[in-house]
Amino acid sequence: MSYSINTSRRRFFAQSGAGLMAWAAAPAWLRAMENMAEMPTMPPRKASANFHPDVELDLICKPNAVAILPGQPTRVQQYFAKLVKGPAQILTEIPGSYLGPILRFEKGQKIRINLHNQLNEPSITHWHGLHVPAEVDGHPLYTIDSGQVFVYEFEMLNRASMNIYHPHPHNTTAKQVYHGLAGAILVNDEEERRLELPGGEYEVPIVIQDRKFDANNQLQYVHAMHDRMMGFYGDRILVNGRPNFQLDVASRAYRFRVLNGSTARIYKLAWDDKSPITVIGTDGGLLEAPVNKPYVMLAPGERLDIWADFSGRKVGSQLVLRSRSFSGVLPGMAERMMGGGQGDHGRMGGGMGMHASAIPVGSDYPIFTVKVTRQQSDSPKLPNSLAKINHYSVNDTANPGKPVPIAISEGPMRMVLNGRPYAYNDILPSERIPVNTVQLLEIFHAHGGGGHGDKAGGEHSSAEKADAGSHKMGGMGMMGGMRHGDNNQGEGEHRRMGMMGMRHGGDNAEAGGHQMGGMGGMSGMGGGMGMMMSMAHPIHLHGQYFQILSRTIANNESADYATVKEGFIEGGWKDTVLVMPGERVKIIKPFQDFKGLFMYHCHNLEHEDMGMMRDFLVV
Repeated sequence: MSYSINTSRRRFFAQSGAGLMAWAAAPAWLRAMENMAEMPTMPPRKASANFHPDVELDLICKPNAVAILPGQPTRVQQYFAKLVKGPAQILTEIPGSYLGPILRFEKGQKIRINLHNQLNEPSITHWHGLHVPAEVDGHPLYTIDSGQVFVYEFEMLNRASMNIYHPHPHNTTAKQVYHGLAGAILVNDEEERRLELPGGEYEVPIVIQDRKFDANNQLQYVHAMHDRMMGFYGDRILVNGRPNFQLDVASRAYRFRVLNGSTARIYKLAWDDKSPITVIGTDGGLLEAPVNKPYVMLAPGERLDIWADFSGRKVGSQLVLRSRSFSGVLPGMAERMMGGGQGDHGRMGGGMGMHASAIPVGSDYPIFTVKVTRQQSDSPKLPNSLAKINHYSVNDTANPGKPVPIAISEGPMRMVLNGRPYAYNDILPSERIPVNTVQLLEIFHAHGGGGHGDKAGGEHSSAEKADAGSHKMGGMGMMGGMRHGDNNQGEGEHRRMGMMGMRHGGDNAEAGGHQMGGMGGMSGMGGGMGMMMSMAHPIHLHGQYFQILSRTIANNESADYATVKEGFIEGGWKDTVLVMPGERVKIIKPFQDFKGLFMYHCHNLEHEDMGMMRDFLVV
C-alpha cells in the first residue's frame, strides 16, 4: 500500500467543493494525515534591537553531495555554520561527515542564531533538549520557506549536556533528518569543568544512524505505508556519517558523547568482550555517580555520556561496540517478517509491503570498532561523584493524584497520542499546563498489553476515554479484506486493501473500533498468533528536562521486557524516554519560565509525521 500526499492535493481539497466531498469519502487514516497538513505559519522572526548576544552565528541548511560510499557522491541535505561573533571554539566540524558542525556553548551565554533556509522546501530547526522560549523552540508553526531567514535569540539556561539540533517542519521532519539535517550541541558549565573529564581529542562524538542506499549510492527512504507504520530501517550502520567506522585510540580514558540519530531504529549497546559500559550522563547531562551496565538501550533522540577506558590494553588490540539482540519493540509478526533476509526489496506476508532488512530489528550486529594504536601512560581517573541533582518527589508536583496522561494508541494506519492525531490549536484540558509548576505525567499504552486503557491516575477528557482501549486486535486475518469505516459511517462503507483482515472504525469510533479477525489460511506462520500493534515508542517532550519516577510493566510482556530492562538509565535528567509495549512510565517535569506551545511526540520520526504528536499549552 503506497500513498502520496502533496501540497497541490491539499490545496485542491481545501478550495473545491468536489475536493471536500472526495476528502469526506476517504479512509479515516488518510483524512487524518490530510488534517495533519493544515498548519498556519508565522512570519519569520527578526532580530531584536534589545538583545545583545555573546555569540552569533549563521546556520545554513542546503542541498549538498558528499562521499559516503565508494563511487558516486550521495545527495544529502546538510547544515553549515559561520561564526559571526564569539570564540572560535563555538564551531567544530566533524571531518568528512554530512552531519552539521558541533555547536559548543556555555551556560549563561546569550545566543543569536540566524537560520538560512536554502533548501528547495520549507523547514525550521528545533533545539532538542534546550530550555528556550516557545517562539524559538522550532515549533512547526514557525516553518520558513526557501530563501527566508529565521532569527533565534535565547539565553543558555541548560546545565552541561549534549543536545541536538534538527529540522521540525510539519509532516517532513523524518525525511529531512534522514537526508542529513542533524547536529550536536554541547553545553559546558563550571560544575562539569571542575571534574576535568576527557576533552579535546579524547572527547569523541558518536552519532549512530542507519541508512539505505541504492546502486548509485543515493539514499532510499519510505517505499510503502508499512515503512511509516513500523518506522523506516536502513541496511547500513553509519557512525558520524561514515560506514565501517573505526576509531583509533590511545591506551587511556575517553569520553564518548553518543547520540541515536536514526529515525526509528533502537540500539542495545554493549562491548563485544562483555566488559561493562560505564555511563556518566544521559540526555540532560551528568549523573550523580557513574553507573555500570552490561548493556544500554538507546532509542532515537536519546543521548549517552560514556566513560571508555582503554588503559592497560595492548597496541593493536581491538574492541567492538555492538547492538545486541533483543525483542518486543515491534509487533512479533512484523519483527519476524522484517528479519527474513529477503534482500533489498524482499516481499513477505502476501502483499503487506514488509521489506526484509539486512540488519533485522533487534538482531546482533556491530556498530563500530575501537583500535588501540599507541601507548599512553597518563590517564584521568573516573570520578566517584559527578554532579548534584535535586530529585523531585510526587509531593513536589502540582497534581500528585492526577497525572497528566500521555496515552499511546496504535492501529492500522493510525498513530496518535491521547486519542487524537496532531492538529494545531487542538488543546485538550489535560494539555493546558500552568507556568512555573512541576507536573506529574504518566505515559502508557491505551490498548492491549493487559488492560492499559484505564485511567492514568485521574479523569481523562472524553476524547481520551473514547480512544482508551479502542484498538483490539486478535490473530492476523491474512486472507481477509481490510475495511475502513469513516467518521460517521460505522460499518457502512468498506474498502478492501491488500490481504489483511482489518476492520477500522473511524475517528469517532467507540471502544472496540479497531479489530482484527482471526488467523486464516496461513498456518505455517502459527495458528494462534496475534499481531498486536503495540510497539515501543521513544516519547520526547520539548522544553525542560524531566526525571523518571517509575516504570511498571504488564506481566504478559515480561519475556520481551527481560531482553531490555537492564539497559535503562533512570537516575538523571531526560528529555526522551523509551516506553515499551505494556509499560507505564511516570515522569516529573517542570514547566518553568516560558508560556506558549511546547510539543510532545514520538521520536520514531515516521510516527511523528503520521500524527503521533501533540502540544502542551503552558499558560
